[in-house]
Amino acid sequence: MTATRVLVLNSGSSSLKYQLLDMRDSSRLAAGLVERIGEQTSRLKHTPLASGGDAREADGPIADHDAALKAVAQELSRDGLGLDSPDLAAIGHRVVHGGMFFTEPTVIDDAVIAEIERLIPVAPLHNPANLTGIRTARALRPDLPQVAVFDTAFHTTMPESAARYAIDPRIADRHRIRRYGFHGTSHAYVSRATAALLGRAPEDVNVIVLHLGNGASASAVRGGRCVDTSMGLTPLEGLVMGTRSGDLDPAVIFHLARVGGMSMDEIDTLLNKRSGLFGLCGDNDMREIRRRIDEGDEAAALAFDIYVHRLKKYIGAYYAVLGTVDAVAFTAGVGENAAPVREAAVAGLEGLGLAVDPERNAVRGDRPRIVSPDSARVAVAVVPTDEELEIATQTYALVGKNT
Repeated sequence: MTATRVLVLNSGSSSLKYQLLDMRDSSRLAAGLVERIGEQTSRLKHTPLASGGDAREADGPIADHDAALKAVAQELSRDGLGLDSPDLAAIGHRVVHGGMFFTEPTVIDDAVIAEIERLIPVAPLHNPANLTGIRTARALRPDLPQVAVFDTAFHTTMPESAARYAIDPRIADRHRIRRYGFHGTSHAYVSRATAALLGRAPEDVNVIVLHLGNGASASAVRGGRCVDTSMGLTPLEGLVMGTRSGDLDPAVIFHLARVGGMSMDEIDTLLNKRSGLFGLCGDNDMREIRRRIDEGDEAAALAFDIYVHRLKKYIGAYYAVLGTVDAVAFTAGVGENAAPVREAAVAGLEGLGLAVDPERNAVRGDRPRIVSPDSARVAVAVVPTDEELEIATQTYALVGKNT
C-alpha cells in the first residue's frame, strides 16, 4: 500500500505548529500547536479534523521540543493517526533560511543539517529552532524520510541584479551578504493559485504577491519565477510590518550608535521588535488600528498612511520590474481580511489598470476571489495562503513516488 500522509512541522523557539495531510486529496486530518515550550505554562491544542471532533487542549509543563513532539504523537495516536502509521510517507519541515545552497525541497541527512547550521549567523532567530524540530523528529522516526522546505528557495531565481547589494562583492561573498527573501512557500503557493484563479498557466502570468501579516513581504513573479522580493539578507528589509521597520537608511544605525549611545543589541531590538506599526502607534493589530482611526486617533491614522505609502511604492516598483502585470494578489492575515488596506493600496493607481470594486472588496471569505471591477486591466485578487499545504505538496512530490 502506498503511504500518502505527510506531517508538516513548523518549529519555533518555544512553539511547535503541525498539520497532518493526506496527499490523495490534500485533506487535513489533524492540526495543532504546542506553545510556551520550556515553561510551566505550556499548552497543547490539538484538532482532529478527520473525525470532525472538538479540539482538545492540555496545559502543563512541556520541557523541550522532544517532549512536545512526543505529546503531539500521543494526540495523533488517540485519533488513529500515530507517527508509527504505515500511511505516513514523510515529515516536512519548514526551514526559514536555505541560503543559495538550497534551491528546492531537500531530503534531510547529516550534510544538510550541517549546512543549515552554517546558515545560523544569517538566521539566528529561526534556523536553530527549525533544527531542533528536525533533530527531534529524526530521533523519533529515523526510518522515515524527512524533508526540509526552505522559505528562501522560491526567491533563488532572482537575477543577480536584484539579489546583489551594491557593496564590495568580495566582502559580500565572504559573509554571505545578499538578498535572500522570505515567505517563499507563501509566495510560491499564492502566485500559482492566482494564475489558476485567472484560468491561466503560471508560466503565462505575471503577478505581484503581497503577503501582509505581522511580517510582510512583496514579490514580483514572472511566469512562475520570482524576479524580485522585498525582504533581503534578513526579514527586516522591505515593507512596514507589525513590529519591524522595513526599509531604512543604513546610516540611521550609525546615528543611533554614535549619537544615541545605543548598543547593537538595542538597535536590533528597536528595529525588529519595537518599530513598524507598533513603534508608530503602539499597536500592531490592523483591526485595532482601524478601530482607532474610526475614533479619530491621529497616531493610528499616520501609522496606517505610512504602511500604505510603502506598500504602494512596492506595487509601483514591481510593476516597473515586470513590465506587464496580470494580477496583484493580497494574502496572509492583513491581506486577506483588511479591505481598507487593499482599497488604499491601489487608490490612485487607476492609470496602471488597478482598482477595487467596493462591494466585492467588502466581501469576506476563505476562497480565492477577484475584488477588482470586470473592466479593470489588472486583476486585484484576494488569495488565502496555505503554507502547510505547499510544504506538504513539495515534500510528497519529492518522496511520495518512492513510498
